[in-house]
Formats: sequence, structure tokens, C-alpha cells
Amino acid sequence: MKIEFINPFINAAIEVLQAEGKVKTLQRGSLSMESSARTSKEVTILIGITGSVSGLVMYGMTEATALKIASEMAGEKIEKFDQIAQSAIAEFANMITGNASIGLEASGFPCTISPPTLITGKNTQISTINVKRMVVPFMTGIGVIEIDVALKEKEANK
Repeated sequence: MKIEFINPFINAAIEVLQAEGKVKTLQRGSLSMESSARTSKEVTILIGITGSVSGLVMYGMTEATALKIASEMAGEKIEKFDQIAQSAIAEFANMITGNASIGLEASGFPCTISPPTLITGKNTQISTINVKRMVVPFMTGIGVIEIDVALKEKEANK
């Protein structure tokens, strides 16, 4: 997977975490490449990507971390992972992916993104069949957020 596919997500995640999640402490962990099925976290948001690159991006975290992000976005404490919290965390992932798609386009890879899909509950197997995922963990003051980027360049662009 090309680094041009990963950097826009790293940059967008840092920007959105600081602006919307009000995250003050943020450290990116070591990148790793995965090819096996992914086990979902308590909260996983999937967003499809099509265009000159295709695939998906997944954002995984604990419910507690998702609630903290949703609370910051709403400007008030949210204690239950209800429809408001779910909508906020889906929009959070959508903002990162939207910003990353702008970075992808600037690198010559125009694309569009799908609406977010929210998966709750641990241990759901998610497979990106035949597309390796770059796993980008972020350790923050509100918890760990893992971003899995599984993109491949369309044949016509190679």
C-alpha cells in the first residue's frame, strides 16, 4: 500500500482529534500491515471509498472512548451510547475520512466516500478480502483509537 494512501488519514485524524475531540495528548503508535480478518472493537465505524482508489477505512475504539469524543462534539456529557452518541461518533469518522479524501485528491487520487456504517459489540469479524490493511493506532488522553486503512489503486491508475 502506498504511503500516499496513509498520510492523508494520519494528518486528518490528528486535525479532527484535536479540533473536535479536544484531544490534548496524542501519540501515533507503530504502523503495521494486516491481512487477516479484523476483530471489531466495542465501536467500529466503516466507511467505503471509491474512485481512483477503492476499499474502506475502519475506526475502532472502546465505547468509553466513543462517549468521550461524542461528549466533546456535543459540548455536554453523554453517558449512554444512544442515537445521539452514535450519530456523533459516525460524524467524527466521516470528518476524518472526508478530510483524508481531500488529501488523497491532492496526491492525484480523487475519490468519494460512502456514508458511515456503525458496528457495535466486540469480536465481529470484518474481512477486507484480498486487500491488506495498514493499522494506525493513536494513543490519546481519552483512549486508543485504531484506524485501519484498506485501499488499493484501481488498475487504470497504475
